[in-house]
Amino acid sequence: MTLKKILFIFCLLSLSVVSKAQVLTDPAFQQTILKTLDAIYNCEFAEADGMIRQMQLRHPQHPVGYILRATQLELQYLPLHENKAATAQFVQTANRGLELAKKMLDKNEDDPEGTFFALTAHSYLASLYNNKGEALKAVGESKKAYSYLKTGFGLANRAPDFQFTSGLYNYYIERYPMDHSIVKPFMFFFQDGDMAQGLKQIDIATKKGIFMRPVANYYLAHIYLKHEMNPARASVYTKYLADKYPDNPLFGMINAEALLLSGRYAEARPYVERLKQMPNKLVPLAVNTFDGMLAEYDDKNDKEAMRFYETALKLPFSESYTKEYQAFAYSGIARIAARANDRNRAKVYYKKALAVSEYKSLIREAKAYK
Repeated sequence: MTLKKILFIFCLLSLSVVSKAQVLTDPAFQQTILKTLDAIYNCEFAEADGMIRQMQLRHPQHPVGYILRATQLELQYLPLHENKAATAQFVQTANRGLELAKKMLDKNEDDPEGTFFALTAHSYLASLYNNKGEALKAVGESKKAYSYLKTGFGLANRAPDFQFTSGLYNYYIERYPMDHSIVKPFMFFFQDGDMAQGLKQIDIATKKGIFMRPVANYYLAHIYLKHEMNPARASVYTKYLADKYPDNPLFGMINAEALLLSGRYAEARPYVERLKQMPNKLVPLAVNTFDGMLAEYDDKNDKEAMRFYETALKLPFSESYTKEYQAFAYSGIARIAARANDRNRAKVYYKKALAVSEYKSLIREAKAYK
């Protein structure tokens, strides 16, 4: 399990998009792709679908349409791995994009465009198989992605979108074994990284990336929330996403989270209310947790907060997307119990939080309670 995670963690875990290259030198076509990406990330799937079909008609032997289609499927059926029909279509689409990318590399093994499309396709499949619990398939796809990732190291200065993949690797190849010592014996397989450099590279992609910009903002915010314990810094990236793509549930959830953890409760409230209008199945657990945090921290109403937290814990959670909100709810109940001098309950719920949380700030809070 841990080897699988270290293999795919530095890949594009989801929401991957394409890199600037030959077919995109046509300014009009570039604008079409950017409009398509904006539609995808804002969950305007009917509009995106029409534009992708036009691209596939115009460039039937190019991976761009297939990679964009895979991106659309990832968001449209979130969480994808729970929908068998969409999963089958996603695998078929990603594999077709990979096939066309390899044809590009057969003609020119140094083709940056072919490299990026191949990396994206393998990374998509690795993420899907990981979410499905198919460890061997996830490892296989991640190993294949790694070869393209290494090629991308030399392209980062030429194409800002490669700053994201290189930065993600630089950060996680060092961070992950710090947090999971059991994987250290496997690390001699991989090139050394540099966490500070990784953060800088991903930040470059958030500003200069053409197609990777939304993804870079999302993952950099996640790093600052989970590992760096700096929600204020994370909110710089999450607000960009939530404001530009107001109908995207993933971007809405991470932005509300960053604002709440930063103590900016009044600013967070309208974003939480916006989430309540989104039909995605991931949202109810997040919203109840966020309402609990607002009631606890801003309204100082432990009774109301407890009601929201308990409701959140009755809802199903997603290992990939909302597990941490379950941990937030557990820790909220623990804090309320501690204030009520119910030490036993506080310990029980902090223990539950520790069992699922990966955020360093929450882990530190739970372990500090005696």
